[in-house]
Amino acid sequence: MRATGRPIVATACYCESCRKAGELFEALPGAAPVLNGDGSTDFVLFRKDRIDCVCGADRLCEHRLTPTSKTRRVIATCCNTPMFLEFTGGHWLTLYRQRLDQQDRPPLQMRVMTRDRRAGVAITDGLPSYAGHSGKFMLKLIGAWAAMAFRSPDIDYVKGALDGHGT
Repeated sequence: MRATGRPIVATACYCESCRKAGELFEALPGAAPVLNGDGSTDFVLFRKDRIDCVCGADRLCEHRLTPTSKTRRVIATCCNTPMFLEFTGGHWLTLYRQRLDQQDRPPLQMRVMTRDRRAGVAITDGLPSYAGHSGKFMLKLIGAWAAMAFRSPDIDYVKGALDGHGT
């Protein structure tokens, strides 16, 4: 994957869906880590028109937690590495932050969905934390969409489904 331009936002997500998907993906043979020690997943959101698949598209497969899930998570089947999430109809892609080269990884700007964090997880580092998706988070998404003239490009390089929950 290649991302160009500034990301929309870099965030750690604590939602149950991201945690469940992280656990599923980390259980695959040879899979790269997804979850942080506190159960969160680090993401960097980019406009879809700033993301390209430069090689390996034939190895990308989607996974949905349920058949009706609006979020598809995409992994590289050659190494079982989670690559990104796509929300149906969204104008952004959510890249797993670890997939970016270390020098290209923006620092986390916020934590979201902290109401879903595991019991006993305390957040003490001073990073802004929100129980859900904050107004700031949503404004960043809307601003990016406006900059794209309210388009939502299709991602057509994902070829198959990891399991029975794909399209």
